Amino acid sequence: MAQSIIDGEDELAAELAQQSIQLGIDPVEAINKGFVVGVNHVGDEFSCGNAFLPELVMAGEAMKAAIAVLEPEFNRRGTKREVLGRIVIATVEGDIHDIGKTLVGTMMSAAGFEVYDLGVDVPISEIIQKAREVDADLIGVSALLTTTMVKQRDVVEAVDDIGLAGRVQVMVGGAPVTRSWMEEIGAAGYSEDAIGAIAVAKDLLGKN
Repeated sequence: MAQSIIDGEDELAAELAQQSIQLGIDPVEAINKGFVVGVNHVGDEFSCGNAFLPELVMAGEAMKAAIAVLEPEFNRRGTKREVLGRIVIATVEGDIHDIGKTLVGTMMSAAGFEVYDLGVDVPISEIIQKAREVDADLIGVSALLTTTMVKQRDVVEAVDDIGLAGRVQVMVGGAPVTRSWMEEIGAAGYSEDAIGAIAVAKDLLGKN
């Protein structure tokens, strides 16, 4: 199972997930002791510079394929994966860049977060509304343009304005985004890549 993720073989991952169901293996065990091991390995290799973005994307897609097969089995058994936290992610209004944000969502879902991906060019009001609706722990906002980065500040301020600052923490990311920008706007977390984002999110929620 782990190897199918490491190799980015989405069809094989789905096939192995189906086999695990037929063998009566607990889907939680299949994910935590099988597929997630592969995700963690690719993440570690990426962090060390031994794997690159294409491998990360392929591993994420393979993990999605496995989860898609196992999800109905969770529901049938009435069991659930342990959820580390709920995060709403979006690319800010005026920005249509998708790849980095989508990868963060995929990898966070694989790591055990409940992810609500609102897409690109998302108004702040929609982000806040969704965060309230799902009782989110985190909001992750991406900006790939220096001209749209200011919207990240607006999200932080909106969270403060409606009194959610104590309950919802804001993470920021994107090519022009830096740690100093995060500090300047009062966001809670920043990462320059998807694997780092998982670690930051876990830290913010005390899950490490």
